[in-house]
This record gives sequence, structure tokens and C-alpha cells, in this order.
Amino acid sequence: MLLGIRHHGPGSARAVRRALEAARPRAVLIEGPPEADALIPLAADEGMRPPVALLAHAVDEPGRSAFWPMAEFSPEWVAIRWALEHGVPARFVDLPATHTLGWDRSEPSVDDLRVDPLAALAGAAGHDDPERWWEDAVEHRGAEDRDPFAPFAAIEEAMEALRETYGDAGSDRDSVREAHMRLQVRAAQREAGDGGVAVVCGAWHVPALRRRTTVAADRALLKGLPKVKADLTWVPWTYRRLARAGGYGAGIESPGWYGHLFAAPDRPVERWLAKVAGLLREEDRIVSSAHVIEAVRLAGTLAALRGRPLPGLSETTDAVRAVLCEGSDVPLALVHDRLVVGDVLGEVPAGAPAVPLQRDLDRLQRRLRLKPEAHEREIDLDLRKENDAERSRLLHRLRLLHVAWGEPAVSRGGTGTFRETWRLCWEPELSVRVAEAGVWGTTVLAAATAKAEADAVGARALADVTALAERCLLAGLPDALPTVMRVLADRAALDADVGHLAQALPALVRSLRYGDVRGTDTGALAEVAAGLVERVFVGLPPACAALDADAAEEMRGHVDAVHGTVGLLEEALGPGTEGDEGGGGEQGDEGVGGTLRSRWRGVLRVLSERDAVPGVVRGRAVRLLLDEGQVESDEAARLMGLALSRGTPPGEAAAWIEGFVGGSGGGLLLVHDERLLGLVDGWLTGVPAEAFTDVLPLLRRTFSAYEAGVRRTLGELVRRGPGERGSTVGAGAGRPGFAAGLDAGRADAVLPVVRLLLGLEQAGEGERDGDRVEVSG
Repeated sequence: MLLGIRHHGPGSARAVRRALEAARPRAVLIEGPPEADALIPLAADEGMRPPVALLAHAVDEPGRSAFWPMAEFSPEWVAIRWALEHGVPARFVDLPATHTLGWDRSEPSVDDLRVDPLAALAGAAGHDDPERWWEDAVEHRGAEDRDPFAPFAAIEEAMEALRETYGDAGSDRDSVREAHMRLQVRAAQREAGDGGVAVVCGAWHVPALRRRTTVAADRALLKGLPKVKADLTWVPWTYRRLARAGGYGAGIESPGWYGHLFAAPDRPVERWLAKVAGLLREEDRIVSSAHVIEAVRLAGTLAALRGRPLPGLSETTDAVRAVLCEGSDVPLALVHDRLVVGDVLGEVPAGAPAVPLQRDLDRLQRRLRLKPEAHEREIDLDLRKENDAERSRLLHRLRLLHVAWGEPAVSRGGTGTFRETWRLCWEPELSVRVAEAGVWGTTVLAAATAKAEADAVGARALADVTALAERCLLAGLPDALPTVMRVLADRAALDADVGHLAQALPALVRSLRYGDVRGTDTGALAEVAAGLVERVFVGLPPACAALDADAAEEMRGHVDAVHGTVGLLEEALGPGTEGDEGGGGEQGDEGVGGTLRSRWRGVLRVLSERDAVPGVVRGRAVRLLLDEGQVESDEAARLMGLALSRGTPPGEAAAWIEGFVGGSGGGLLLVHDERLLGLVDGWLTGVPAEAFTDVLPLLRRTFSAYEAGVRRTLGELVRRGPGERGSTVGAGAGRPGFAAGLDAGRADAVLPVVRLLLGLEQAGEGERDGDRVEVSG
């Protein structure tokens, strides 16, 4: 008895169950890898909850893998469950995974070559939508046939016609698989005797299995097949990965909808629309019972107008859009994502075979109460709590192993080092990543340690090593740090490229901040960081000379990175930290000895005044000094005037402007200091016509980054003209909303709101004066 089915078709699943109940075969054969026969009894375990998948991977190359997914509405799963419930032997009869995985993956797959049977049949019937045709032909009519075998006879006849037209559709692999299945069917029939066997396989294969061939011919097709050693197990699967949009060749458009059709005992449309209403109510949309009743009526009316036996997914979707979503596609997209596709994640029992690393991960997930889920969610971790700290270390260790279960996200509760936010989403492919990572160790800690050491030795750039050191601290890998630090010290000593040193510094300095919260000794890191920053101070001014435009833009990024880390490094090493080397003979008194911050300011002064330094770097240096309060607005205006003088080439002047007012806060600087705006405006109006097209891209890139409100304000100020604009920040008293000085009373009035926005607790009266100065300054 050959039961040709559609993979993951609820109508096929119901038909298979009816046919098995009627035939009562003595054996059930299922399309799938024979090595998984020993895993079939696990399908009856209470801990097994579909969707699940058989995972096969090569022992020596875990990344070479294949999946056989099954949902509760998959005919294969229904056949397995029926056989277990009735004590009937069940086995898989497809080509063994040892050969499937051995095939060259560079060759086109079956899914790339084979014609889509549903599309071909739907086209022959005059339908342009295969899914709608399948619903009408099978899902809505399958239960009406009194003969349980009639649907399979009809499907077999249709597939026979397709195979006569298309043959093997250009794939030799189908013929090999079908030869193996025929051999297995013959063997099962000899064992079963008069009781007969039932074969549950894709409808495409039924004509080939029915074809009479010799045993010798079938065995000849199987000679010389490549082989690899393979391991198999059950792994959780998701509805989202069953969807064709997820890249699954045998996928379906709407697994959530099909799961509902299979599980609903009656009135599927009414039950579906009630689900949709519940989801929309959870999202605070107003949906009443009257909405649901009207949507049911509309779906039925649309089905009648379109000549369909029952409302399908297209009718219910149209009804949801018109009635429950009031014509909007925004909530409809949510319904499609959460219900039509769905985010159900299956479960497998603890007794399922798994690599040791997977078992350790399962143990940690249970102990830390961090359950893998298919839908994306965010969790906030307070690293001062032991359980949260262990969760953080686990997620960081998995990232080192390229098991991307979690990705760091911007924390909503603050930016302190004691708080982290993670975005979690478990995908089935992560089971393969875990198997691949198993070569590094049998536990997550041991595997992450070994992987970090190997990555350190194999790292090519100094910045890669410093980033790895940071990740080791985040992941809590003290045994890997000695190797990483040895490699870091060696690379830092040999690397003379200032750009590389500046690139490596931020990650290293960030790592120094983790010592207090995570209890990690960062003494060796501090020593390396201090050496790096000294070399950056000395080498940066010469390295900035004679750079082309691309190199100058890259160097500006390095200057910003170093500027952001100097303050953090000074805090980590102590405010009185002094270096053994000066910052260069041209840095002035601040460049020799002193704090790191003051010596860095000396480096910025050199960069701002040296003509050989590109304009974008000089402008950036002036801006950073202005932000630090080390350059007065008068001095900044003087330096801008020099940079924008007629003797400066327009391209170089535009680059200086980009460095000075580009990035965060540059637009507000021009809004509040109209003298600087006037200099930019005067220079721009004086640019020769032949040079204007050369500087336009730079200026457009700079000013397009400003927020719309800032651009609008700048436009209004320029439109008024220089006669009506103030000359300095202090001259803002003549403008609406600006006073000559700070109004302390009004500043105090906004402090409670500012503290609330920052998440700070209310302070006493003695603290508020200091807060006012800090906020207003």
C-alpha cells in the first residue's frame, strides 16, 4: 500500500491516519534516513513535542548536516505515532544519511532541479495559486471521501502523469533514493507476509516505487556511493523554519494555519478568527465579539463569491484586514508573523542522543532558567546578581563558539557596566553550531576556553586580539586570558602602525572597566593599555601627515576612538597616572608628564595647528578641544577663519568643516554659535563655481547627518542673513527664549524631570546644587 503525501500537509496527515486505521498493516515504512530507526520510540515520550526534526551530521565535519522536519500535522509524524500506538513496527526507508551527507554539496540539490508538483497540477487545473488549489482539492474535501484510499489513488494518477512529462526533472539523486526505497519495500513485504506494509512517502516518488524493476538493477544504482560516518538525533524545530520563506525546500507558506486546521475539532474559521482577536487584544487594539462575528460572515461570503467549498486562508485574511484591522496592513503583518507562520518551538526528551556539549548546554539552560524559545525576546541582566552574571557569561561563551543564541542589545535601564540587555532567539540551526563547537570541548566552559586560545594564536590584527581579550573577560574565561595576554603583548610590541594601536585601544580600555563588577584581575591588561596609549600619543602626529582623503577619514575615526578611551583609561589607572614618555616636543607643557587627559589634549593641540595634517583631522581636533573646554569660542573661530581663508583650497576647507561640525552635536554647535555659522556661510558663498561641485559631496554628507529640526533651524538662521543674526553665543539674549545668563531657578525646576528620565533616585537638597551645575554645564 503506497500512500503518497504532501510533506507537512494536514489533509494528507488526516488521510494517512484514516488509511492506516482501515488497512491495519503489519509494518509502516516512512521516507527518512534508516539510521534513525532507533530514534522512533522517542516519538512516544512525553517530553517529545513537535515540531521536531531528525538531524544528521557528519562526525568528522558537523557542519555537513541535513534535517528531516516533522510537525504534528506532518503525515510522517502521524504514521510514526499510529505505529507506536498500535504496536506496529515502523522504519525509515530512504537513502541512508551516510550517503546523503557524502554527496558533493556543490552539485545542485533535488529541490533546485525538480518541478514543483503542486504548481504543475494547479496550473493544469486553471489555478494560479498552488496553495489555494491544494486547500480546495485536499484540505477542504479529504474528509468527504468514504473510501479512505481514494485520495491516494487520485494523487498517484496525477503524479504518474507528471513523471511521464518531466521524468526525474534532471536529478539522478531521485532515482538512487527510489532504488533504495524499492529494495527496502521488498524486504519488508517478505517479512510481513500476508499482512502487507504501508509506505508513507512523498507523492512524487509513488510512480517510481510502483514501477517493476529487478533487484540487480536497483543495487547497481547504489554501487559506488560516497560515504561519511554520520550521527543522528532529534532536535527541536520551529514553525518559522517549516515555512518556505525560511529557505526550506519542502516548506509550506503557512505552518501556523495548517497546524490550526489539523488541531481544530470543528468550526476552524470561527476558532481561527477568535485566535486573531485574542492576539490583537493583547496588542491593545479594540476588537469586540461583534468584530469576530462580522469577520466570520465576511469570510463565508467571500468563499461563496469565489466558488470555494469553505473559507481558506485568503478569505480569512481578507476578512481580518477589512474588519479586525480596519483596512490596515500593519496589524495584519503581526497576525501573519505570529499566527499564520507562528513561532512555536518544539521540544525533545532528555534521553535523545546528543553530543556532550549539547547536554552541558541543556543542563545550564535548566539551572539558569534560560529556556530557548523560537520568538525573539529581550532580557535585562543585573550583573550584581549571581544568576544574571552566570547567564551573561553563558551567552558570551556561546558567542565565542559562534552559537548565536543571543545578541547584545542597547540596555533600556542604563549604560552602567553592571547591566546588560540581550536579544534571544533560538533557531534550529544552532543545534548544528553546537555540534560543530563540540570539537573544542565537552562543556561550554572548556570549549569556549579552547576556542579563545586558538583564536588568539590565529588572530591577524592587534585589534582582533584586544577584542578577544574583552570577550574573554565578559565570558569569564580566566584560563584563556594568559594565552590571550601573551599574544597581545607580543603583537603590541611588534606592531608599529599607529592606526592599528588606536584601533586596538578601545576594546582594551573597555575591558578594564569589567574588573569591579565581574571580579576579574585586569592588572596585565592595564599594563598593556598604558603602553599602547603612550605609543599612540607619540606616534599619532607624525602618522597624520601626508594622508589621502580615505586615509584621513579613517584617521579621524581613530582620533575619536582614542579620545573616547583616554578618560576611561585614566579612571581605570588612577587620575594621577603619569607616563614615562613625553608626548612629543611640539606638545607644549601639557604634553610632558601630567595626566593622560592633559597629555592627550596636548596631542590634539599639535594636530589642530599642524598644516601637514589633513583638514578633516585638524577640524576634529579643534572640535574635541572645544568640547573639552580647552579652546574658547574666540580661538575656535580664529582657527576656523584660518582654515576657511581664501588661500585654502576649497576641498581642504570643506574637509575641515566636516571634521569640526560633523558627528554628534555639530549642528547644535552652529545653531548656538552664530559666529561660527557666519564663517561657514561666508566661506560657502565665496566658493568659486568651478570648485563648488567638488566640495558639495563633503558638505552634503556633513549636513545631511543632522536631525531635521537642526537643519530647519540652520536654514532659518541663514535666511535671515548676517544683519539679523547674533555674533556669539552670549549674544543670544536678543533672540526669543535666550537670556544673558543662566536662570538658576528655571534650571532647578527641570531637575526632577531630568533625574526621572535618567533613572536616578531623588536626591536631597544638599545634592541638588551640584546636580544643577552638572546638568546645565
